[in-house]
Amino acid sequence: MNPTRMKKILAISGSTRKNSSNFRLLKKIAALSTEIFEVTIFEKLDQLPHFNPDLEAPAEIIELRNQIEAADGVIICTPEYVFSLPGSLKNAIEWCVSTTVFSNKSVGLITASASGEKGHESLQLIMSTLEATFDQETTLLIRGIKGKIDAEGEITDPETFQKIRNFIKAFEKQTGPST
Repeated sequence: MNPTRMKKILAISGSTRKNSSNFRLLKKIAALSTEIFEVTIFEKLDQLPHFNPDLEAPAEIIELRNQIEAADGVIICTPEYVFSLPGSLKNAIEWCVSTTVFSNKSVGLITASASGEKGHESLQLIMSTLEATFDQETTLLIRGIKGKIDAEGEITDPETFQKIRNFIKAFEKQTGPST
């Protein structure tokens, strides 16, 4: 008998702040989905070199691309900075533009910020351009995140907690059956 393989999910926080609300939210999603996902949180966003199309991809970028490619799905959880994506997240994505690592890749897109609307629109536009696979159920905008998750990563707002559970179910469906 062949046991069911867990779906491998790469989670990327758009915040470089240690223990940010976005990082804590990804850790909570990982904890809530241990039955279906094996979540790896990418924690080297702040160590990636600046994108330069004249350069060959350095080792750190090749490692990131390989992790994206090997994953059954990618969850990006990001704050909004000045009505857009944080520069470090945009930089990481730009290193992937000349590849197909996101083409037809299941992605879950979460913007968790004070407001977040413009950043969320930007993230969806960018990932759509890269031909990633997502829909309304696998995107989530959480406004006022700092008041909805505590320092230990517990979601304190019942409505947000339910939205996260719904997001996990939709992402599981989107990533397809376990093998």
